[in-house]
Amino acid sequence: MRYTSFLTLSGMVAAPAMAAGTVNVTIPRLNVAEYHKPYMAVWIEPAGGGAPRTVAIWYDLKKGGNEPGTKWLSELRAWWRKGGKSLNMPADGISGATRAPGSYAIPLPADLKPGAYVLNVEAARETGGREVVSMPISIPAKAAKAGGKSELGTITLSAR
Repeated sequence: MRYTSFLTLSGMVAAPAMAAGTVNVTIPRLNVAEYHKPYMAVWIEPAGGGAPRTVAIWYDLKKGGNEPGTKWLSELRAWWRKGGKSLNMPADGISGATRAPGSYAIPLPADLKPGAYVLNVEAARETGGREVVSMPISIPAKAAKAGGKSELGTITLSAR
């Protein structure tokens, strides 16, 4: 009879950090002649003022040549002014490709300190509009909800 020993790694493997909450963003389907997926930025800033922190930035990663996708990031004007212009792209862990209409979950960083914040979501589309939705949130996360009027749909924050 053969006995095989197994090493239990349960205490040796670090569990991934839990997100401070999840932001759910809806990109609405618009009935327009020429639709382009929106560039989008999600960032938070302390309610009392302080440095903003980009949580997600979606843009045309594949567009190259004389007019790369990064050229149009400045169309996300509020985010750009708050610190987007100093961010090197692609930014590890936060940048990604534009998304089609639908609902998307974006985890907030796990290392956010407890307190009051303002969550900002901005979207801009080529041959389309631009919209910024801001809402007060708190960490630890408590449910919050806001809605856009054109380029953005419902935005919710849910606890872990």
